Amino acid sequence: MPIELKVLLADYDPARTSILAQRLGSIGNATILHVPAGSGLLEAVLALAPDVIVVALAHTRRDGLDDLRHVAMHAPRPIVMFVERDDRTFMEEAIAAGVSSYNVFDGALADVGTIVMAAVAIFRKHQRVADDLAKVTATLQERETVNRAKSMLMRQRNIDEPQAYRLLQRRAMNESRRIGEIAAELLAGGEGKVR
Repeated sequence: MPIELKVLLADYDPARTSILAQRLGSIGNATILHVPAGSGLLEAVLALAPDVIVVALAHTRRDGLDDLRHVAMHAPRPIVMFVERDDRTFMEEAIAAGVSSYNVFDGALADVGTIVMAAVAIFRKHQRVADDLAKVTATLQERETVNRAKSMLMRQRNIDEPQAYRLLQRRAMNESRRIGEIAAELLAGGEGKVR
C-alpha cells in the first residue's frame, strides 16, 4: 500500500522544481505542495501542514538557514536539503538548523524518493526519542519536587517520610490532582492547605 505523504517543495528554480517534483512522484501517493508566492517557509508550513519539506538551494548561503531554524523551532518537520555543491561547514550548520538529510544534487537526484522516506523515518525516530526524554525529565523533576515537599513537611510537622507522603497523597486524591502539583503548590507557599 503506497504511503500518503504531503511534500512541501521549497525551490524557486522552475527547471529544478520540475525535476524534483517528478522524482518525488516515485514515493507513491505523494502530494507535492509549493510555497505560495509571497509566503515565507514557516507560513507555508503552518498553512499547508506538510509531512516533509524538501529545500533546494543553488548557493550555500547561511541566511537561507534562518527559515529552517524557525520551522524546526515552531513546526518541526523532516527537512531534506539539496545543494549544488558540497560544503562540509554549511552541512553542519544546516543540520544544526534542523535539516534531516543533506544532499548534493548531482549524486542524489536519482534517489530522491528513498532519501525523503529515509529522512522521514529518521525524523520520526528522533522525535520519539526526544518525546521519551522529555517525559523522563518531567518525571524526574516531579519526583524531586515531591521529595523536597516531603522534606519540608517532615521538618515543619516533625513527622517521618511515610507520613509526609501520605499527607501529599491524600490531598492529591481528594482534589483529583497529581501529587507533583500538590508538592509544587506546597513548596510555593501553600503548605497550610495540606492536612
